[in-house]
Amino acid sequence: MNKKESRLRRATQTRAKIAELRVVRLAVHRTNTHIYANVIAADGGTILASASTLEKEVRDQLAGQTGRGGNVAAAALVGKRVAEKAKAAGIESVAFDRSGFRYHGRIKALADAAREAGLKF
Repeated sequence: MNKKESRLRRATQTRAKIAELRVVRLAVHRTNTHIYANVIAADGGTILASASTLEKEVRDQLAGQTGRGGNVAAAALVGKRVAEKAKAAGIESVAFDRSGFRYHGRIKALADAAREAGLKF
């Protein structure tokens, strides 16, 4: 079993538990250069809010920095934006789906920023 298969196995277990609980989830995906966050409805398919380092507003705020989308500062900014969009959509609490990624670095920064912006999970 390689690294990607291990991550996907962990992600499947997490998603199965969240589906069993029937709650809205905050799904996070990261690549070397970008980070993405989606608030997905309990039905499993509808995206209620999203944010990523590909958005023009985020890129403008990160314009002077090196490693624009692949750092902790960018992840924190995305976490804050997705929490604000979720609250505007009327969502107060979510289940955190880290997609099998370890809870440290950019994933942790995104989660902490979302919590500080008022999202509960």
